[in-house]
Amino acid sequence: MQKVFKRALIVALTLGILAGCASEEDTNQMAPLPVVENTIASTQVWSQTIGDGVEGYFSRLSPAIGYGKIFAADRNGLVKALDPENGKVIWQQDLQGDVTAKLAGGITLSYGKLFIGTENADVIALDEETGEEIWRTKVEGEVLAKPLVDNGMVVVNTSRGVLQALDAETGEAKWQLSSEVPTLTLRGDSSPVAISGGIFWGQANGRLAGALMNTGQMLWQQPIGSPKGATEIDRLVDVDATPVIAGERLYALGYNGALVSIELRSGQVAWKRAYSSATDFAIDGSQLYLVTDKDHIVAVDTRSGTELWQNKDLEYRLLSAPALISGYLVLGDSEGYLHWLDPYTGEFVAQQATDGSGFAIPPIALDDGYLVVTRDGKINKMQMP
Repeated sequence: MQKVFKRALIVALTLGILAGCASEEDTNQMAPLPVVENTIASTQVWSQTIGDGVEGYFSRLSPAIGYGKIFAADRNGLVKALDPENGKVIWQQDLQGDVTAKLAGGITLSYGKLFIGTENADVIALDEETGEEIWRTKVEGEVLAKPLVDNGMVVVNTSRGVLQALDAETGEAKWQLSSEVPTLTLRGDSSPVAISGGIFWGQANGRLAGALMNTGQMLWQQPIGSPKGATEIDRLVDVDATPVIAGERLYALGYNGALVSIELRSGQVAWKRAYSSATDFAIDGSQLYLVTDKDHIVAVDTRSGTELWQNKDLEYRLLSAPALISGYLVLGDSEGYLHWLDPYTGEFVAQQATDGSGFAIPPIALDDGYLVVTRDGKINKMQMP
């Protein structure tokens, strides 16, 4: 009963924040669960528990796969390395000290280390073989987004609008860039991405920014959305979705903003389309998949920005980001259902129930299956027949 109440409260608060000062008549209603005839099925290979998971907190704390292991963590600070074949624990480390660790910034693997950010404004490096803590550095603000590791540096985008680079070996500060943060913002931040010596990230002021990776020198800022409306909520323009680099273009998506395609060489906007979202999106070939602020699922042609299809049947079900698993588009909702769609038509092909605690992150593709991680810390390896 307590978990049901907590989940209902989370849904009510989230919808209330996004709805602003709406009247009772305007309250957003979660769409009923669609009736789906399953045409595909999955089987469970193994199941494991990672502490208490992220529970009802905002989090994009996603496992990482590499070095022959699966690395997963809960918000309280429990980190485990698992055997991908059977789910057995290889090592575990508890990062909780006098206060809750509040891990939130995802797990990034590189240079034989795990890098994790926290709501306590820490960036932590662990040895991938043993789980031993190598260094811990305080940064300027909460780290809610996954760190970027590139060119010997760990770069984090913090809640105070600071992009901060640390030495990957020592945790020593290298450079930082600050940007304006509006009075009211959404909970969350964009993870930075990098290519060819450049780094790109979304900002809470509605802009996409680019800088030099080595020095942190700002190159340019591109507006993704402009504040409009009478209230602070109406004027939210965060760019919280992680930009995606695909081919010669960089794609970015903003809340109360737009989906934008930018030519990497020139920095010029190739096309812009009016979609509002703070959720990460996915690209596969010439198709881009996003979830709008109303939880409408949309497919867009990456070359022209033309909308290919839109599915509104999961409206306000608090969907996860989309993932591509075994040729299908998959999303989780707040009631613990995974929804499988045909990526070319947007039609449902399957519906998969889990433990009911809901999803903070989408499923994760593996070479021989996929991982499902629920809010209460259950992690299951699944396989398609």
